[in-house]
Amino acid sequence: MEMHAPAHPGEVLKEYLPENLSITDAASHLGVTRVALSRILNSKAGISAEMDLLLSDALGTSAGFWSRIQVQYDIWQAKQKYHRHITRFPQAA
Repeated sequence: MEMHAPAHPGEVLKEYLPENLSITDAASHLGVTRVALSRILNSKAGISAEMDLLLSDALGTSAGFWSRIQVQYDIWQAKQKYHRHITRFPQAA
């Protein structure tokens, strides 16, 4: 059972980017807008499958690495809001 919130992928991404690389330069290198990258880095937007592949190429991470972080974050957030109990489907005979 997870007790604490997992990091937003933007927080993790900050650790992977070189310190001297500006958001503008990183966005240009990835071929995305500065706003799009800034929103991810500031935890205002999630990682898309396309962004996952761009980051994987640029940072040498595996395809799916960034998406897995995003899914962990999204599921944890959903669990915090999920309060309704739904019974299981009846078993087929």
